[in-house]
Amino acid sequence: MNIQWYPGHMTKTRRQMAEYIKQVDAVCEVVDARIPQVSRNPDMDEIAAGRPRMMILNRIDLADPNKTAVWAKHFRDQGMAVIQTDSRAGTGTQAFSNAVRTLLADKIEQWNEKGLVGKAVRVMVVGIPNVGKSTFINRILGRKSAKAADRPGVTRGSQWFRVDSGIDLLDTPGILWPKFDDERVGILLACTGAIKDDILDVETLGCKLMELLSVQAPQTIVDRYSVSIPEEECDFLGYELLQQAGKRRGFLLRGGEIDTERMARILLDEFRGGVLGRITLEMPAAAEQGADA
Repeated sequence: MNIQWYPGHMTKTRRQMAEYIKQVDAVCEVVDARIPQVSRNPDMDEIAAGRPRMMILNRIDLADPNKTAVWAKHFRDQGMAVIQTDSRAGTGTQAFSNAVRTLLADKIEQWNEKGLVGKAVRVMVVGIPNVGKSTFINRILGRKSAKAADRPGVTRGSQWFRVDSGIDLLDTPGILWPKFDDERVGILLACTGAIKDDILDVETLGCKLMELLSVQAPQTIVDRYSVSIPEEECDFLGYELLQQAGKRRGFLLRGGEIDTERMARILLDEFRGGVLGRITLEMPAAAEQGADA
């Protein structure tokens, strides 16, 4: 599967971001804590090269807290500052200003020595669509200035905002990369709603999510959907589990056929809404290798 989804405004935004990077002191990247690596735009390492970096692990209310801690260490080991947030509730967002000052402590000291006391630092906030970037900014500002919605592609133009604590934020539209060569990347982004549902077949996506959950949160789907995960390897495991769950819920079509599409929609809605609990769908490669050892 080769998923391509690159609206024209994203090409323009990438060019603009390459220009804006010359004007900022640091780059703050907001990612979905359930898929911290996949929800990063790989272009950002090239665009932000040479600038201090901060990683915002957002939506921690939906992610496994122990796995979030592993991801936080992973990014800190790469030299990035890290804070963990639930922007909708405001959890963790209050740590942002101090974290920015710590990240830019050397630059601020240089300014002070030159008599530029109180000069505002400039931070560019980036993130792919629907990771909660605008909600995060609104929490930082304490008002609804950046457009926010629970669907991808809402912020279309770059905007500057002044934070009371002497920080200027540049909010940029969420951009993805031109295509997903790795099927896993597209699947994970679709599961969390970072790309629009009409990009992928809902039933297929539901099958893929069932497969992921059978590994990352097996007891959760057993308890929630009364499914039985086969001990032997199964070529169509996701579809088998989706059928089991649909049958248990009584989702039957004419002739007794199970309505797996309806079950897939419910599975996706419940995962995205946190009904299934706090689940992280990926781990750093080093952590996965350690677990396999």
